[in-house]
Amino acid sequence: MASPPAKQPMKERILATADRLFYLQGIRAVGVDTIAAEIGISKRTLYNHFPSKDALIAAYLARRFVQPPPSDKPPVEQILATFDSLERRFASRDFRGCPFVNAVAELGAEDKSVKKTAVAFKESRRLWFRDLLSQLDVGDAEGLATQLTLLVDGSIAQDLVRDDPAMARAAKQAARVLLANAGIEVGGEGGAKKRAAAK
Repeated sequence: MASPPAKQPMKERILATADRLFYLQGIRAVGVDTIAAEIGISKRTLYNHFPSKDALIAAYLARRFVQPPPSDKPPVEQILATFDSLERRFASRDFRGCPFVNAVAELGAEDKSVKKTAVAFKESRRLWFRDLLSQLDVGDAEGLATQLTLLVDGSIAQDLVRDDPAMARAAKQAARVLLANAGIEVGGEGGAKKRAAAK
């Protein structure tokens, strides 16, 4: 007979509950009382693990700060797969946009620690694009990485307004155009697209 699964440590239970509630209902809308009640603990127990709501917010954002996993796939495939992943996320019933943008929108730019974390996350994504583009010997990897990041954020905003996962597909097509214009061969849909030198 299999043994029952080990119970989650209390700190992780608190963080997992805060993560779900903050993301789905909003950071301002959810107080520590709500989080404690959801778990069935006292506020004092919660504060033993997280001394303030600000500390809990910081831990929530740190938990969401996930880097793309390493991959052996070609750089172009990895770049375009970003938009496939977005389309799957958009189709999820509990998708509520970027947690970092949401946090800055809710708490205001004057919340320096939240803004710093959000900027660091967005920059880490841009640098991920840049590093892949550098492997392709793109002339302006910095600029193109910024443009791809804007496509990601723009598609998220459009999906939130329209509730339409196809926004990720439209962003992917725009990414293909940007890559092709940078002289990168883009296979798959629409065939190879490489800028030909003028003869």
